[in-house]
Amino acid sequence: MTSSESGGGQGVPGPSDPVPIKAIPVRRPGQWAAAVVVAILVVLFVYGAATNPAYGWSTYGKYLFDTRILSGVGYTLALTVLSMVIGVLLGALLAVMRLTPNPVLRTVSWVYLWIFRGTPVYVQLVFWGLFPSIYKTIKLGIPFSTTFAQFDIQDLNAAFTFAVIGLALNESAYMAEIVRAGILSVGEGQTEASKALGMSWAQTMWRTVLPQAMRVIIPPTGNEVISMLKTTTLVTAVPYSLELYGRANDISGVNFQPIPLLLVASTWYLVVTSILMVGQFYVERYYARGATRQLTGRQLAALAAATGNRDGSAGAGGS
Repeated sequence: MTSSESGGGQGVPGPSDPVPIKAIPVRRPGQWAAAVVVAILVVLFVYGAATNPAYGWSTYGKYLFDTRILSGVGYTLALTVLSMVIGVLLGALLAVMRLTPNPVLRTVSWVYLWIFRGTPVYVQLVFWGLFPSIYKTIKLGIPFSTTFAQFDIQDLNAAFTFAVIGLALNESAYMAEIVRAGILSVGEGQTEASKALGMSWAQTMWRTVLPQAMRVIIPPTGNEVISMLKTTTLVTAVPYSLELYGRANDISGVNFQPIPLLLVASTWYLVVTSILMVGQFYVERYYARGATRQLTGRQLAALAAATGNRDGSAGAGGS
């Protein structure tokens, strides 16, 4: 019996095949009405903002690409990158310390998290701003005997450094919990298998656990990077005013137009945040490989090509 006789011909349903269902989408007039109302409200808001002289759009256009604003964007990115790099590294170390069998390291890590998560970041930055008043000089050497080097903190003018330290130490406390959650998400069987292969505890963490924990660590870490970008507005407590918000605030203090300068700063924060979100998407997709059954476009094309070749070979053999 041929395939056409059995009703299995390509594109022709057989007598035993189910009748195709013609699905008709359900009409939802309420959604269309809500969309129209929202669109009208958005248009009214945009028109009102565009025609409102209080926004100072001419001033906004004047300072959007001002060199001082662009310099502030650069310092904001530097604060974000440096603080996050230090925070991630220190947070990973604190997470490993909390999971180590050593009770001393576990206690030190817990106390650190208790202090830096229990106090506001603004208060911590104020403290780092007052650091030169608390410790006027730093001496390096053997205690109570020889001094090899001495630094006058008040002469260093290291507001940027103190801002990075304050942001990084606060961020490390939160990154420690994120990394710890990622490590705990890896099954115990992975650790036991590594120990069976003769790996030490440190080698197991570095070679087996952390690579698998990355798919859990990356998404909240991306959110922390975006949050850090916005937290840099608090470094005026150090005080440090060369970042984006500080620059916009200084300019508005001269021309007495805070609203357009706030819009300028908000625009650049949105631009940088959007770029970071795109980067976060690709990084998450990279580390999610093998964790999802959803095939990519390239994988679907390869599967279709393989299926076509197999059907072609079967047809040639049957003829």
